[in-house]
Formats: sequence, C-alpha cells, structure tokens
Amino acid sequence: MFENSSNTDLSALGEFGLIDQITAPAKKVQQSTITGVGDDAAVIEAGDRYLLVSSDMLLEGVHFDLSYAPLKHLGYKAVVVNLSDIYAMNGTPRQITVNIGLSSKFSVEAVEEIYAGIYMACDQYQVDLIGGDTTASKAGLVLSVTAMGTVDKDKVAYRKGAKETDLICVTGDLGAAYMGLQVLEREKTVFKGNPEAQPDLEGFDYILERQLKPEAQRGLIEFFKERQIQPTSMIDVSDGLASELLHLCKAGEVGCQVYMQKIPIDHTTAQTADEFNINPLVAAMNGGEDYELLFTVPVTEHEKLQDVPGLHIIGHITENGSGAFMVDDAGNKSQITAQGWNAFAQ
Repeated sequence: MFENSSNTDLSALGEFGLIDQITAPAKKVQQSTITGVGDDAAVIEAGDRYLLVSSDMLLEGVHFDLSYAPLKHLGYKAVVVNLSDIYAMNGTPRQITVNIGLSSKFSVEAVEEIYAGIYMACDQYQVDLIGGDTTASKAGLVLSVTAMGTVDKDKVAYRKGAKETDLICVTGDLGAAYMGLQVLEREKTVFKGNPEAQPDLEGFDYILERQLKPEAQRGLIEFFKERQIQPTSMIDVSDGLASELLHLCKAGEVGCQVYMQKIPIDHTTAQTADEFNINPLVAAMNGGEDYELLFTVPVTEHEKLQDVPGLHIIGHITENGSGAFMVDDAGNKSQITAQGWNAFAQ
C-alpha cells in the first residue's frame, strides 16, 4: 500500500501533504459515502438529505495554552471549530460527540468548567451532545469533537465547484484571532520574566475574543436561504485566507485574483499588527483561526450581495492554469502562497 523506503520527516510534507499521502489509498466501498476526505465535512447519504460529519482535535501545548486559555472558553471553542465545518458545507449542525483525555492535574471542577463551555456552545447553536469517550492522558488535555449535521441534497456546497468569473466572497474580518494570539503570547512572556506583573490587555477585547472564544458563521447559511443563493464552492477560514483560496482553486481546478484593498481587516487588528511590526495583510492571509466563511457565487448574484453588512466581495475566479494572485492598488500582481502554521514543523 505504502512504498516509502526511507524515513521521511513529517515536516517535509506538512499537514496537508501528509493527509494527501495517507488518504490516497482510500477507496469507497459503501454506496452511502458521497464524499469522504478532502472537504470540510464528509457527506453521507441519509434519505431525503445528506448527513455531514466533521471531526477536529485540540491538544494542549499544540493548539492551546492553559496559561491564558480559560477552560470554559476552550470547551466552547472546541465545539465551534467543528460546527464551522458543517456551515462550510452549507449545512445545519445537529449533534456532537466529545472525546476528552485528561491528565491527573485536572480536578473534577476543572472538567466541569470545560463542559460548561461545551454546553454553552450547544445551547448557542442548538446542537445536542449525544456521546463520546473519556480517558486518561499523560500528555495533558486532549479534546476531540465530532460534529454531525444535515443539508438538502441540492444545497450542499463543496470546496470544488467554483467557475471562471465567479465572485469570491468572505464573511467578517480576518487576522483578528492571530493578533489576539500575539498579545497573549507577549503577556505570557512578560509574566515569565516578572510573575508580579499584571497583564496589559486593555483595548484588545475584540481580538482576544476572536482567539479565545470564536463564533461560527451560522448567519451566512440563513442569508443564503433568504436570498435564494447557492454558493458554487465554500470553505471555512481556519488556516488563513491564502491557504483556503488555494484549496478552492485546487479543488475546482481554477485560478483566482483577489484585491488587496478588499481584504477585510478590523481596525483593532491593524493597530495591533502595527504595534508588533507585522503587516496586517500577512495576519489576514496567513494567521488562521478566524472561522469566517470563504465562498464563491456566480457573478449574476452580484446584486443580492450588495450592501450586506459583514459580507465582502474580494475578487473573482479565473481560468484553470492562470494561477492564484493578489492585486495591489497599483494593479501589480503577486502570487498567493500559503505560509500558515505547519503542525509538524514545531
């Protein structure tokens, strides 16, 4: 099945390269499996509708740091990042399961705090917690959530499907979660040097919340229904706008052009990025964890998208082979490359 004759370091492939490598031999043997690996959620035949299934894992020391991540927020976030994948398929989340690994340092009260956040997210998004597994862990806290949802068969949105001239749109603003993380890491460093120091978090409320307690973009799915819009492709922005644009282009075998001045960046994000000597556009393109939705629609839907708060048209799809480019104010083009976080390069 696998014919590697040498020991290849995981960092040489990166997360997405490894996924491609280990899933290449996968074959569908069940007629009910419509789509497996390769999209935000698996799509399964379920009568009149499709069943959507997505799973994500959060590891202490890799995906979160308990020195500044409140346990309640962490439980909430663990659910939301999975629900975002269901929304990215134009679906509605219905149920979740939660698997949790706990080291001996956690008390019963700490676990209850995590689950308080989980139940808060369930209430906010009207999903049911229906099961899971609990086990001991020697490597700190492990949280793995599986989300299940449904979508009408004629409404499902895949990463593939974008066509030449389609408009490229994104919800909300980008880069905030990444800059929130920079603030938290800075204050952690200050605390290590001086445990008596108080964290300086004033004025950073918005970007801190985007990092610690993100929200999934349920409103977009409702908007599509109200305006009778069917996206031709869609993906959630979890790894940075650049990475997600390249995913859509690869899946749809198309190119794209996005316009620098159209990339939505909140003023707090921009100000904080300047303070850290980071280009705000770099934070938006490569920061990740925004959990906004990136999608394409036919250009004929342009009027339906006009003057909608929180919705931004940032570019258009181009023909296959034309590449993925960012266009600046002067009309200069630069190739889009994904420079986001590599889980195996740490």
